[in-house]
Amino acid sequence: MRHRKASLKLNRTTSHRNAMFRNMVTSLFKHERIRTTGAKAKELRRWADHLITLAKRGDLHARRQALAIVREKQVVHKLFEEANDKFGHSAGGYTRIVKLGRRAGDAASMSLIELVVLDVADKKKSKKKSTKKAATSKKSAAEAKDDKKPQAKKPQKADAKTKPESKKKVADKKKEGTSKAQKTAQKKSESPKADTKPKTAAKTKATAAKKQKPPEDKPIGDSKKKDA
Repeated sequence: MRHRKASLKLNRTTSHRNAMFRNMVTSLFKHERIRTTGAKAKELRRWADHLITLAKRGDLHARRQALAIVREKQVVHKLFEEANDKFGHSAGGYTRIVKLGRRAGDAASMSLIELVVLDVADKKKSKKKSTKKAATSKKSAAEAKDDKKPQAKKPQKADAKTKPESKKKVADKKKEGTSKAQKTAQKKSESPKADTKPKTAAKTKATAAKKQKPPEDKPIGDSKKKDA
């Protein structure tokens, strides 16, 4: 029975073991996945879960506790800023261990430990989809209610904006009528009948002049008598 045995010793002293896991957890949060042996990965998971719970708490005391473990300040600040977005979906199970097989040389079982992160973009997309679906369902329900209700005919009121437009239309029509009348008058004045009148008058004058000409003088009697 494992009473009063908090962690694996891994054939190391306490100071050596703590320094090793501090370096490993720092690199885990920096790169989000590392490759190590199976025993170290199982023990590292405890350290990572503890730091993530501190980051989700987010107060000053929790930040100082995390800085006492993690080697780099930037990694701690990044973890505390993104903890609720990345790990707020669950209350545990923040890491995943994948077995990779045996290591060449000593045949130690190797594993890949990585953070289980829920992307913020996926959350936003899911929220947008849910809001769109809710909006469409509400619209469809409202349309169905409107279809069921008998729609009363409302008296159409003449808008104030349409009145000046109607007056303008009437004025434009009057202008168009006057312009059409002017065009027809011009066409009549330019018609070929007006041109034919002076020609006919000239013809009548020529015929009258021909009638008024005196007849040509003709010799009286026969030509034989004159010769005699």
